[in-house]
Amino acid sequence: MRSTIILSVLAILPPAFSQITTSPKRGLVYVPNPNYPQDNNIWDSPSSDLTWYYNYGPEPSPNFSNATNFQFVPMLFGAPNDTTDTSFLASVQSQISTGANISYILTFNEPDGTSATGGSDVPSILAAETWIREVEPLKSHGVKLGAPAVTGAQTGFTWLQQFFTACAGKCSADFIPIHWYGDFGGLASHIGQVRAAYPNMSIWITEYANPGVNLTDSQSFFNESSQYFDRIECASSHPVSHGVFAMLTRSSSYITRYSYFGSFRSSVSNVGPDAAMLTQGGQLTDIGSWYLGGSATGFVPSAASHTAFAGSSLLVVLAAFWCLS
Repeated sequence: MRSTIILSVLAILPPAFSQITTSPKRGLVYVPNPNYPQDNNIWDSPSSDLTWYYNYGPEPSPNFSNATNFQFVPMLFGAPNDTTDTSFLASVQSQISTGANISYILTFNEPDGTSATGGSDVPSILAAETWIREVEPLKSHGVKLGAPAVTGAQTGFTWLQQFFTACAGKCSADFIPIHWYGDFGGLASHIGQVRAAYPNMSIWITEYANPGVNLTDSQSFFNESSQYFDRIECASSHPVSHGVFAMLTRSSSYITRYSYFGSFRSSVSNVGPDAAMLTQGGQLTDIGSWYLGGSATGFVPSAASHTAFAGSSLLVVLAAFWCLS
């Protein structure tokens, strides 16, 4: 019901409000593709609207290591086999000690999913033990901790509940990351469910797209979701401050950061070519340009070959290549 109201009101928002194209909340989920090194410069350009990024790993990407306005967010992707391992903790502490601005971390990429779909496939009890050993100590450095980034399926809710039970009060997460692949109505509903389950935590949308749809539907999904995530940014300056508009503002005020899943060429996209932010030739699509705070480019994405949707597996494979190189 709530998502239906949101969808209805989006259609009647004032034009000046509905045309917002920039946001300090926007970040990038990205791993450099060795086949297209020239694409790296797109995301950290002076005109880019992006303020932060993550790459599924604990260390910053070499191409962005000297960026000053592009904050890196380390991620503990999975759980090491060695139950005494503290390499993630040591890495983040080392970065902090050398002056890196590490304010947040992410943990456990889709632990309720399998490696075939980009998940880390970590049992909840093992994840809790790893968190207490490798993650919780970062609180003393002032770092905000992201809860495990489960899938958008019901298994994600179940896994997360089991995780916090196993933590026995020793895992103090500050925000909940969300992954969603589907239409906007489903996304809005899922956000509402997460908010109801964890009302005292802010939310990051760290992976989202509407896979396998045509260009018109993909662009509509992008615009609807971006407007919804960004709405709080204009609440204080907009003359309407009551009624349904106020309800919508409150509903999105806890969404503090988001990163669209599409920072790759359409020819290698596993969420469909029309969801990608780059064409097969490396040009910004309309979605890509909008996401960086620019205007439409008119460049239409296409795919050289069909790639089935498999969550974040594309970037996880590239991350493995990058870490080994």
